[in-house]
Amino acid sequence: MNLRDPAEPDAVTPTVRRLLAGEFDEGPGYATYRRRGTTDWLLMHTLDGVGALGSGVFAGPGITTLIRPGTLQDYGTAHDRWHFLFAHFHPRPDWLPLLEWPSVAPGILQLQPGPHAAEQITRALSEAVRYQDSVLSQGELLSYNALEAALLWCDTQNPKAAQLDDRLLRAIEYVDRNLRGDLSIAVLARTSNLSVSRFAHLFRQQVGVPPQQFVERRRLDAAARLLELTTRPVAAIAADAGFTNPLYFSTRFRAHTGHSPTQYRRQLGSALL
Repeated sequence: MNLRDPAEPDAVTPTVRRLLAGEFDEGPGYATYRRRGTTDWLLMHTLDGVGALGSGVFAGPGITTLIRPGTLQDYGTAHDRWHFLFAHFHPRPDWLPLLEWPSVAPGILQLQPGPHAAEQITRALSEAVRYQDSVLSQGELLSYNALEAALLWCDTQNPKAAQLDDRLLRAIEYVDRNLRGDLSIAVLARTSNLSVSRFAHLFRQQVGVPPQQFVERRRLDAAARLLELTTRPVAAIAADAGFTNPLYFSTRFRAHTGHSPTQYRRQLGSALL
């Protein structure tokens, strides 16, 4: 539901219980003015064109903007077109550290994500829009979770937070999508468009562990989740997590968790057992 702002009769103020997400593709003349702002946070991620946000602030392609509650909202199309995804939302308390972005004007915060992160932010916000219109009873929560994913990707680009090189983010995402595949340093370096030596050095410098140690941890964490949530045989879980030798998997799993896979499942595993 939308309400007219009594202080600004021509402005429409969203009334948001948890989340209101959408996509606008506006031409010349599009403008919004809310002197008192809104009670929620407003996230805008520009896909194409340029938006003008007042105070000399602009949002071009790939720019992600966050407006704090109670901040004057004076934005619109800067030139011929402004195509953007948006979300009015009330954050959970544990999201607040994710909203500490660099300020470009009072109450207006911005990030300029790298290409890969911008693509992931676009994908997550698009899912937030899609799930909001879902007929599923879980649609609102799915939309809210997609927004959290967008904010987490934004956090990877926040200079106030620990940042990762965009090329390393591509490699890390590749690892998570291909646990059963070849995750050698050569493959990951190729995914990042870096030489093997440069990739290995940059990865250890920014992530804190060598690439192969990171891959093993990811595989072991995935195996632990499968042991907790499924009743599948240990050998099948080892294969799904990218271990071709079940005995080697059991040895590394014990070193990682302090328990054999069977002990781990017995002590911390699924209630299905």
